[in-house]
Amino acid sequence: MITELIVATKNKKKLQEIKEILKGLNLKILSLADYPKIPRIIENGTTFRENAIKKAVKIAQFTKRLTLGEDSGLCVDALKGEPGVYSSRFAGKDKNDRKNNLKLLQLLEGLPLKQRKAQYYCAVALADKKGLIGVAQGACCGLIGFSLKGHFGFGYDPLFVIPKYKKTFAQLGPAIKHKMSHRFRALQKTKTILATYLKRNS
Repeated sequence: MITELIVATKNKKKLQEIKEILKGLNLKILSLADYPKIPRIIENGTTFRENAIKKAVKIAQFTKRLTLGEDSGLCVDALKGEPGVYSSRFAGKDKNDRKNNLKLLQLLEGLPLKQRKAQYYCAVALADKKGLIGVAQGACCGLIGFSLKGHFGFGYDPLFVIPKYKKTFAQLGPAIKHKMSHRFRALQKTKTILATYLKRNS
């Protein structure tokens, strides 16, 4: 039996990444785009974990369906952990990926590479109509480059340099990113939680 899983996002690129990483499970994956009357979620948590739980629980209660809530972002050491939970809206009201990246470059201007350490973080929460099922988290360490490079991915991928490859996630592409990213690491743990849940509820 195929189980429906709602991913609490309208971000098409994020949804695609999650679908690719969760391949192999007996799931029909939907998103908020399939539920036009869904209530708006205000992401006012102080941590990625809080926001992920809020998304999962609220959407699961509304739809009565198994729901995955995900929140992720970039924490830069030289900026005391910013942009953090504000990663997607870093550039303000008229934000987009490019504006967010350009603001980050501006704030780090003049800093050498060794002072541009950063971590991508991801929290994933699962909930159903009864409440929270479990939470998983993942992180990936890198450096912030000096210019945008590459065409793959989204968010800060054109700036996030993986030292091992000396390339950004946007240059490396999904084949490599999806084996080492913060989202991959969190979703690998989520797969275990999901498999147990599906077995128990089959």
